[in-house]
Amino acid sequence: MTTTYGPLSIWAVIVAGGVATFAIRLSFIHLFGRIDEVPPWIQRALVYVPAAVFAALVAPDFAPAAATIEAVVRPEVVGGLAAVLAAWYTEDVLWTVGAGMAGLHLARFLL
Repeated sequence: MTTTYGPLSIWAVIVAGGVATFAIRLSFIHLFGRIDEVPPWIQRALVYVPAAVFAALVAPDFAPAAATIEAVVRPEVVGGLAAVLAAWYTEDVLWTVGAGMAGLHLARFLL
């Protein structure tokens, strides 16, 4: 992949992203280091962060670019549905991953 940006511009973006990430993490460390107890409303909100991050990372792989049957019936979608059903019924991470992988490979074999 080629780009029209020079090496200095690319490194500047990488360093700026690193500094921004460090600043965000440091702000939370500083904030929670100064207060004695985290307010209950923040604790309730933080419970949903892992699920939201996971959904944000996984959802684009299941969203089809075009609304056709070929875009919807894919091995990844079948594996994802198997994982969702396993997570719903078992509430166990290992069963969820196993069911998702089994559904994916079975769908690849059959489709």
